[in-house]
Amino acid sequence: MAHETILPDGWPTPKGYSNGILAAKGRVLFLAGQVGWTPEEKFVSDKLVPQFEQALKNIITIVKKAGGKPEHICRMTCFCKDRAQYLETRKEIGKIWKELMGNHYPCMSMIFVVDLLDHPAVIEIEATAVIPTNNEGTNYE
Repeated sequence: MAHETILPDGWPTPKGYSNGILAAKGRVLFLAGQVGWTPEEKFVSDKLVPQFEQALKNIITIVKKAGGKPEHICRMTCFCKDRAQYLETRKEIGKIWKELMGNHYPCMSMIFVVDLLDHPAVIEIEATAVIPTNNEGTNYE
């Protein structure tokens, strides 16, 4: 495992996120907010689920280009325009998460906002990854 999840004694295990992650020694990659458009900057839907999937794929594509893997993502912040749509589609979003991220859950926040710059975006995801300097990702210092 590339990073160590931190859970204080007596705290319940969080569902769908981590309270803290101790990153392995590595290169820090800061990712700009990614919306749910294709690499050609085209939206294929105005709905949350397909936009979430595309935005997460965009994040993973950037991490891979830098030599990392999805499990190297340590922090993720989601900005969402539609709280009701998010709550209604959590199971679908969870399935997409499992498909793309497996059982890796970074430290995350979901923030509901009035609007996003790129119309008709309903979700924007930004992240920070730490890409290990060794093959195992366990060189803690």
